[in-house]
Amino acid sequence: MTRFEGLARWLNLVDLWTWRHCLVPFLSLFFLMVFLPQFFPTAQANSTTQERGNKKILIVGDSLSAGYGIPQGKGWVSLLQKQIERSHPTLEIVNDSISGDTTAGGLARLDKALTLINPDWVVIALGGNDGLRGQSLKAMSENLTNMIALSREHGSGTLLLGMKLPPNYGKQYILQFEKVYEKVAMKTNTPLLPFYIEGVGGQPGFMQEDRIHPNTQAQGFIQKNVWQFMEAYVVESDVAVPDVIVPDVVVPDVIVPKMTEPLLLPLEK
Repeated sequence: MTRFEGLARWLNLVDLWTWRHCLVPFLSLFFLMVFLPQFFPTAQANSTTQERGNKKILIVGDSLSAGYGIPQGKGWVSLLQKQIERSHPTLEIVNDSISGDTTAGGLARLDKALTLINPDWVVIALGGNDGLRGQSLKAMSENLTNMIALSREHGSGTLLLGMKLPPNYGKQYILQFEKVYEKVAMKTNTPLLPFYIEGVGGQPGFMQEDRIHPNTQAQGFIQKNVWQFMEAYVVESDVAVPDVIVPDVVVPDVIVPKMTEPLLLPLEK
């Protein structure tokens, strides 16, 4: 064998080794990347679903949603999150509730929250402090309406949780306060839960010493109230954002009447 023949044979062996150990694995990987998604479209769809992430529900509320006086993780919002983690893992709750907040405060911070969180649904649980402090019911109505409109501008559906006042605020003021939620819901075509702490609000054994905030034992009942109301809207349903809001309904301001007895319920700070 000449020197040139030996060199040629050596080069052939190198080419054979390169083909077996480099080119074959490369071509196999290329085939999997290009053609596998076409044969298994479900795998591709699942990947897309994971990239989209969970459906987010933003709760904007006051101390009743923030868990005032309740051990961490025991408030109704936390209980609701734990429940849906088991039953509806594609849902995620973001609690943006602040103790002492009013509808004006909620409106002021809502745009930032919508931009950062980009929720599918916004649950508004405000107004209780507006009523307890005897603030303008007209302003309360406008604030709630603007929160709903702002949420829809961001493409979010809206749900409204109503509240009631203690009886010593007088029948007229209490009635006008409750009508604010009803009129806003009607005007904006927003689902309303009229009294979301129904069954525990004002009930002995379910209130803290301040007689305003439900205690730990009440949180499970509140969680059940809210979930039964919102489940049909947030589970496996497309967000329906109405295009038209009917003309505003005038809500007269009502002066808080003189209390028939001293107010024993301290206001939130």
